[in-house]
Amino acid sequence: MKPDLTPATDWKEQIAPDEAKRFAGYARHFAAIQARKSKKYGTGRALHRKQITAARGSLQVLDDLPDFARHGLFAKPATFEAQVRLSNGALDRAPDRTPDIRGFAIRVLGVEGDSALGNGPARSQDFTLINQEAFAFPKSDEFVDFVVAAAGGGGSLLKFLFKRYGVFGGPLRMLKLIKSVGRPFGGFATETLFSAVPMACGPYAVRVRLVPAGANGAATKGANADWGADFSARLAKHHLQWDLQVQPFVSEALTPIEDASVNWPSPYTTVARLSLPRQDTASAKGQELAAEAEAGVFDPWQALAAHRPLGDVQRARKVVYFESQKGRGAA
Repeated sequence: MKPDLTPATDWKEQIAPDEAKRFAGYARHFAAIQARKSKKYGTGRALHRKQITAARGSLQVLDDLPDFARHGLFAKPATFEAQVRLSNGALDRAPDRTPDIRGFAIRVLGVEGDSALGNGPARSQDFTLINQEAFAFPKSDEFVDFVVAAAGGGGSLLKFLFKRYGVFGGPLRMLKLIKSVGRPFGGFATETLFSAVPMACGPYAVRVRLVPAGANGAATKGANADWGADFSARLAKHHLQWDLQVQPFVSEALTPIEDASVNWPSPYTTVARLSLPRQDTASAKGQELAAEAEAGVFDPWQALAAHRPLGDVQRARKVVYFESQKGRGAA
């Protein structure tokens, strides 16, 4: 019998009584790491420190969407100005050939509605996507402990893995993480990117993915020597395009809100189209945009209230990202 994959609205968040205290602690850990790395590399983010490039374009919301998707940004057909920031996910500014998580962040401007932060009108609707369909850890506590250990070097990380997962579980967990960051990646114009964690869509909950158009071209051998050069060369020749798709919550058993490591089985629906026109990222305007993106904020909580981020990982991000933004003078 096939599972019922009908979009549902009976999702719930499970907020622990000690979350505020724990998340404040996470923010202090990340702030300390960020400060150390900024002494080495200059002012920057804690994670996704190395910006690959930035570009300007538009997001077109499509017509005739299913009921579950027709909320917030996707309530009616419209075209919005958009900016994107591409990045490597690590704490350090490592060479592009280094295995890593890749990030594709989108800031949609000109939106209208209350902010998910509850501080007045929304400034933008941001999407932060990675080249992993599900998060590597079920909850934020495990992820934070891992990052803190990794920031201390290889010995610290190994000690953490053996202590947390045991003599047999530690090596297995390490192999899983290596496989995750080392999965093949052909480039930012050719790979599908994912939110990996949920957000609200009106009364529904969804995850998001970005699917490249075939016209963007195939992956180029050797592109990992310089991801920015690969992306910019494509963008200098022709426009690039992606479908923005949403995937609905159907049940707690199949599409849990609080366990970010579970890959949802529900189908995706295209709701919008991201287009980047031909542009020269090395031009004066391109460099100005790159500097703006580097100094700016791309945060899933910079969102419409209708698209409030959901789940433990997203709630932790709210606190940690804000502390990081303060640490680099962006808040």
